[in-house]
Amino acid sequence: MSDRSFQRRLALVAATFILALSLSVVLAPRATQAILPIGIDGQPMTSLAPMLEKVVPAVVNINSKTRVRVHNPFMDDPFFRQFFGMQNAPRERIEQSLGSGVIIDAAKGYVLTNNHVIEGADDISVTLHDNRTLPGHIVGSDPESDIAVVQIPAENLSALPLADSSQVRVGDFVAAVGNPFGLGQTVTHGIISALQRSGLRGVGFQNYIQTDAPINPGNSGGALVNLRGELVGINSAIYTPSGGNVGIGFAIPVNLASDAMRQLIASGHVQHGSLGLQAQTLTPEIARLLQTDLQQGAVVTEVVPQSPAEEAGIKPGDVITAIDGRAVNTDNDLYNIEGISKIGATLELKVLRDGKALTLRTRVVAEQFSSSDGGKIDARLAGAELANAGERTRREGLNGVTVVRVVADSRAAKNNLKPGDLIVAVNQVEIGGFDDLKRLLARQPRQLQLAVVRARNITFLPMQ
Repeated sequence: MSDRSFQRRLALVAATFILALSLSVVLAPRATQAILPIGIDGQPMTSLAPMLEKVVPAVVNINSKTRVRVHNPFMDDPFFRQFFGMQNAPRERIEQSLGSGVIIDAAKGYVLTNNHVIEGADDISVTLHDNRTLPGHIVGSDPESDIAVVQIPAENLSALPLADSSQVRVGDFVAAVGNPFGLGQTVTHGIISALQRSGLRGVGFQNYIQTDAPINPGNSGGALVNLRGELVGINSAIYTPSGGNVGIGFAIPVNLASDAMRQLIASGHVQHGSLGLQAQTLTPEIARLLQTDLQQGAVVTEVVPQSPAEEAGIKPGDVITAIDGRAVNTDNDLYNIEGISKIGATLELKVLRDGKALTLRTRVVAEQFSSSDGGKIDARLAGAELANAGERTRREGLNGVTVVRVVADSRAAKNNLKPGDLIVAVNQVEIGGFDDLKRLLARQPRQLQLAVVRARNITFLPMQ
């Protein structure tokens, strides 16, 4: 494969990683701004100021810097560098990202934010409400739930109490606190517009709270709070044709975010739910083959042996139309419900088989996750914990090896590998998973260059 065709192939892979925070659609007229209630818990409320005085010290601004290597084949040749006078030309550029975060644990300095705010960052600085700027360390991140945990020095911090997001109702008043457009801490207010929103292109597992509280770029990772000052959700995305707020914003429910946070702190990765099956969206052609009049659903194509799906009696050819009362119109609906369901929970599936409607019950187990120390494969990868790409990544047609975590000051860290990197090629040879990586590195190549997908870009990393 030529260098040019190889890079075109990788560019297509990288394109699928773009987070769809701006979507072109026909929208209803801008929603009317919510009016404050006259009271809360029997007490008159004429201003949000008393509540916000407790909230804003716990919301922080996050500034992340990422060093991106400039890949220029001429720069790798000493003759061309000297001939064109490029000896001192920059070999990398710095990309900055501005976002927000919420202090969850004041004693340990844990800050909850979005993965896309800190993805691929080399340096993170966290600015508090009192204008202190502290260094941030990534504890762990999960692209599929878009949650990350950053730790800062625990010095005179304030944390937000957590609400129970399962008790949130449409119509509840909320306030959004964050750092839109890097202007500094900003507060907006509105209501909960809808619950359990999903279907946004390019985003991972989705169970969003929708709000009309104005949210703009830079609010990502910030707080959505109720009128008691409790954290309801982590602001994450907007639905807009223009790039600015049009009254449709999305937040990750705090119950989902806090569960991901606990797992990241404990192990550095998040286990998502799995039923042990593969499926594809029902199309008119498949419907004709199955002799069904259904127009929507997810057709089971494979059932993993000894999985919960097999135990429940699910068979290839079954059309899943609903799970626990939630409609399944596409395979993505199925995978989304599967991924956000609590491990150990029992789900009720509505299934059509040979023209007969069935109700089956199955349990959710943890997605299988096994990792290995990269140093056992090649000394240049020492300190990197590696694993096959997750189920959702593979379902989207992407293959490779995920960097789960990197030990500070290790050889892998010095070679600029980062948690969340997806290794897609070794010395310009594409890999499908961990076995391919081991096979190629078993040859002990003198020169080793990895192609990784990081922060929605392809990066080439020479390993020393």
